[in-house]
Amino acid sequence: MKTDPRTAPTKPRVFRPAFGLLSLSLLAACATTLPQHPHLTRAPAMMLDLPPMKVFSGTVPRQTTRSNASLARDFLDLSFALENGTPLAQMTRFEGPITLRVTGAHPPISLGPDLAALLRRLDQEAGIKITRVSAHSSASITIETLPHGELARRAPNTACIVAPNVSDWGEFKRARRQNLSWTQVDTRTRLAIFIPDDVAPQEIRDCLHEELAQALGPLNDLYRLADSVYNDDNIHSVLTPFDMLMLKVTYAPELQSGMTRAEVAARLPAILKRLHPAGEAVQTPIQSPTPRAWTDHVIDAMSAGPIPARKAAADSAVAIARAQGWDDTRAGFSWFLLGRLALSSDRALAHSALTQAAHIYGAHPETRFHAAHVAMQLSALALAEGQDQAAYEIAARAIPAATEAENAALLASLMLTEAEALDAMGRSGDARALRLDSLGWARYGFGSDAMVRARAAEIAALAP
Repeated sequence: MKTDPRTAPTKPRVFRPAFGLLSLSLLAACATTLPQHPHLTRAPAMMLDLPPMKVFSGTVPRQTTRSNASLARDFLDLSFALENGTPLAQMTRFEGPITLRVTGAHPPISLGPDLAALLRRLDQEAGIKITRVSAHSSASITIETLPHGELARRAPNTACIVAPNVSDWGEFKRARRQNLSWTQVDTRTRLAIFIPDDVAPQEIRDCLHEELAQALGPLNDLYRLADSVYNDDNIHSVLTPFDMLMLKVTYAPELQSGMTRAEVAARLPAILKRLHPAGEAVQTPIQSPTPRAWTDHVIDAMSAGPIPARKAAADSAVAIARAQGWDDTRAGFSWFLLGRLALSSDRALAHSALTQAAHIYGAHPETRFHAAHVAMQLSALALAEGQDQAAYEIAARAIPAATEAENAALLASLMLTEAEALDAMGRSGDARALRLDSLGWARYGFGSDAMVRARAAEIAALAP
């Protein structure tokens, strides 16, 4: 089964370490210039005994400020098509009580608390109550954990999957392709989410959020959405207020499975007026459609292919974005991709493209998390070029957004970069405290002690 959204029959979350778990493409791009075993004088001593893993306690999310007319368009586009462009003739959702079970030989320790927190949020923010039952009970939704290698053998380059009409991995492997297609679903009654049990806690949490959102509600992803997990740019790690509103609309009593796009569209204005009254008094500009060619170039740029081909795809995405006159998240992402992929071959282009992405993302509050990802690249680039003050300032400014986004991998990377800059500036005491503080987040973001040490060593090796 292919996991490319252009062809995927089920709904996978594509595993892209460079754009999800690890926000350090500069390190990957510069791998040929870094020593295999960097001779470090600071980081190893600080990491002989790693501190306990840190977890987020939850933040108060900023509510969406979009107009209800805009939200209605988004809901329809998300709910009546698949990622590959296949239209869906009718709306589907669970009708009646929803139950959930967790199975698997080795469920990760972090899964329980993160799942409990997500179920509370779904109840409180989206009005969706999900009852967890024992692993041996039948359930509407099954979350099964399995080794990433096993998942990859069936679905290469996939982090996790949600599939309809099955309740376990064995049934998924035996099922015929058409039985796994969402186009064959009339009402959601049972489905399964498959999550690896041997990856970082953050990756597991991200899978829970994205796949459970897809299991309950819309199946499409839209690159034009700046504040949503329903977007394959993998910027958002946890469900946003926009996502919760989309799920709340999905389960509004005025709607039901089997309704057509026209029937749903007719009822959306009243539903949104009731659920989001603030959206009645604002206007949101209508965004132009996303050309299929742009999406294909972006997918190719994020693929696992050769860097030159990926860079060419990103360059084409930038050209389309400029021709469209975009200044939104799609334009920012085009420049972001080009900047990251140019790092290994054209440092000047990389800096220019990343700066352009930072300018676009920085102009809109809803893309502050995107801007933090760009800041990681620019701060690492500044550190590698000996611009210590700039590296420190860029990283420090982005840390609040990374914290608000609950992205521990990004947060730890920014803190480690800032610490290296502080060390280079002679502020070793501040650097030591910041580095130690970052390691607890790194354990959640990167997982194993070996991965934490490797990331810290790579960042340390950037400094001249």
